[in-house]
Amino acid sequence: MATEFYFNTKTREVEEGKPSSWTHRMGPYPTREAAQDALGTASARTEEWDEAEAEERD
Repeated sequence: MATEFYFNTKTREVEEGKPSSWTHRMGPYPTREAAQDALGTASARTEEWDEAEAEERD
C-alpha cells in the first residue's frame, strides 16, 4: 500500500498516515509536496467552481 499524506489544518503540518482527527485532515495526497499545497489546491478549486457556477447562472 502506498504512503498517503495529509495536511493538518490545525497544526498546518503535513502528516504521514492518519495520526490526527479527521476534523483537522485534508487528503489523502500522493506526495508530501501535494499535501503541503493542500490549501492552495482547495482555494484554486473553489475559485474554479465559483466561476463555473456564475457562468451557469448567466
